[in-house]
Amino acid sequence: MLFNFSISEQPGCIIISLEGELIEKNQAIDLLKKTDELIAAGKTKIGINLANLKYMNSSGLNTMIQLLTKARNDGGEVVICNMNKKINELLLITKLNTLFKVVETEQAAVSLLTK
Repeated sequence: MLFNFSISEQPGCIIISLEGELIEKNQAIDLLKKTDELIAAGKTKIGINLANLKYMNSSGLNTMIQLLTKARNDGGEVVICNMNKKINELLLITKLNTLFKVVETEQAAVSLLTK
């Protein structure tokens, strides 16, 4: 299965929706480039919607950590929402759930990022 992403702007933040499977670092090159551009433009509050992401492995986790690091280095934040059970378990096992802010819905992510 392929990996895709889309970006939507909300008042005060952006939402990046991931879709498919994120299992190779090469799949995320465009995502990381686009995120760099957004952060350079001052858009550092980022919600990551995982509703349509079926699976990710350590390469996917590495991509998520890179996004978080880039945003926080510029004074921003990343909030993850709509995780499926498998991805939630992956974050729990790796203890990355303590590093990321995680909420249930996209609306909750927007609220947390814009308060």
